[in-house]
Amino acid sequence: MNDREKQLKAIDRLLTIMDELRVQCPWDRKQSFESLRHLTIEETYELGDAILDKDLTAIKGELGDLLLHIVFYAKLGSEVGAFDFGSLTEAICDKLVSRHPHIYGDVTVADEEEVKRNWEQLKLKEGKKSVLEGVPKSLPAMVKANRIQEKVAGVGFDWEEPHQVFDKVQEELLEFNTEVAKRDAEKMTEEFGDLLFSMINYARFLNIDPESALERTNKKFMKRFVYLEQKAQNSGQNLKDMTLDQMEAFWQEAKQL
Repeated sequence: MNDREKQLKAIDRLLTIMDELRVQCPWDRKQSFESLRHLTIEETYELGDAILDKDLTAIKGELGDLLLHIVFYAKLGSEVGAFDFGSLTEAICDKLVSRHPHIYGDVTVADEEEVKRNWEQLKLKEGKKSVLEGVPKSLPAMVKANRIQEKVAGVGFDWEEPHQVFDKVQEELLEFNTEVAKRDAEKMTEEFGDLLFSMINYARFLNIDPESALERTNKKFMKRFVYLEQKAQNSGQNLKDMTLDQMEAFWQEAKQL
């Protein structure tokens, strides 16, 4: 049995198990699209954590969990005659072929950027009224901002050079500081949002994923702060009673590690 046959056999086994669980397991019988939704979101974030940690074993496990969710949704769809695993797989295959005319057609592309522009144009031809229709409403704000910028760039609405975006960042920072000086809460919030949006745009020009960058900083900060807590505890001190200079000394130790 070759690798492809092993993979197909594994998928068939998973589909069979799903059929059995849906009939025999009280918990699985009770589930619906709505009840699984928040669990799917949670699994997606767990996969994101594993990717940032570069933990291939964890990535494998989280991908399996997500695959289970896809199979579960397919089972629910088949029960109401809407779709099944086969039909949704065929649908994505058809979409991939349609959106890659440079592979399955006679279109020639110069680079990755042209592929992305063609992708957005093809989606408009498929009936979408706006390139922004594909941005989920429930995305976290930072991820949503990044996707919005990628979408509009795909149809040519974009800066030409990174320095232009950096100039915009500086402009937005100046406008934010102006409103801070005035202490107008509403205007400060608005300008801070503009500043973040321009920073996210600049990150895109530098091929930096802002969500991943911020999450790495979160993890780094948490790791250093936990070290600070442990050092304080080991020395019989309470953080609330320590001076900033004392905490800074432990913080610098954490940075060295």
